[in-house]
Amino acid sequence: MLAAVDIGLIYGLMALGVYMTFRILNFADLTVDGSFVTGAAVAASGILGGVPPLLATFFGFLTGCVAGVITGLLNTKGKIDPLLAGILTQIALYSLNLRIMGKANLALLRSHTLLSGMRDAGWFATGFSVAIFGVIVLVAAAALVWFLGTNVGLGMQAAGNNPTMARAQGVHTTWMIILGLSLSNGLVAVSGALMAQYQGFADISMGIGTIVIGLASVILGQAIIGHKPVWRGIIAALFGSVLYRFVIQVALDVNIGLQPSDMKIISAVLVIAALLLPKLPVFQSMARNRHEREIAKQVLAADMAAARKTTGVFR
Repeated sequence: MLAAVDIGLIYGLMALGVYMTFRILNFADLTVDGSFVTGAAVAASGILGGVPPLLATFFGFLTGCVAGVITGLLNTKGKIDPLLAGILTQIALYSLNLRIMGKANLALLRSHTLLSGMRDAGWFATGFSVAIFGVIVLVAAAALVWFLGTNVGLGMQAAGNNPTMARAQGVHTTWMIILGLSLSNGLVAVSGALMAQYQGFADISMGIGTIVIGLASVILGQAIIGHKPVWRGIIAALFGSVLYRFVIQVALDVNIGLQPSDMKIISAVLVIAALLLPKLPVFQSMARNRHEREIAKQVLAADMAAARKTTGVFR
């Protein structure tokens, strides 16, 4: 089960990237299946070529960012539908990833990676590895929360929520979309790079279904925790990623005849469940309660601001 948590946390970086496109930009980006493998391919090839593991992982991040920029340009400058733009980039990345790796699979078990010390010490699937990966994803989540609170981040949220209004306020929505897709696929690529180093190999098919895993993580987590404000949505995406892997592991461990080849069916069932959960009365009630609490906080903050302005009592 701790191995499932390890993998869920690594995939949490990918879930943060999907959260950016799915929730912040309102953009259905299918580049993810390709950029996940791109991060793994670049990192693995770099490590095998003698590049320091941290630098190789960073190169994977940059390559993922470039993939996101291409999808953004196809959509904004080429006026191609978001779904089709992502599919085109994903298809192109398949051939590019094969070029980068030189073959369909690269083994890293005998190479020095960011995680080889933990593997050699037997720390995978332990409390120590969970703590390490937890710190990594929490730092990434905190950085994302901070970024989305900056002027650029707020402009990106406006571009995704209401592009017409954002343009009226002087926000360059085209570049906001390109930047958001770039950062999103960069996070996805880092997740792929870490996953390759965790499992000890990079494979051309390791990204198949990644977008489904990301969407399941985001939807499942936000069905339980909610998605407003932004920090809650980000924490929900991370929680959903871990919960997704945990449920997958339980389904495979329980003796009900399921096999690893049934993983795609389990994924589809989880996505369907995540989409239906918010429609159940208990979750609708939870959502209403959260909304009412947020409204109450906003009203209280407005009252305090008015009192501070008129009477000077609050300091």
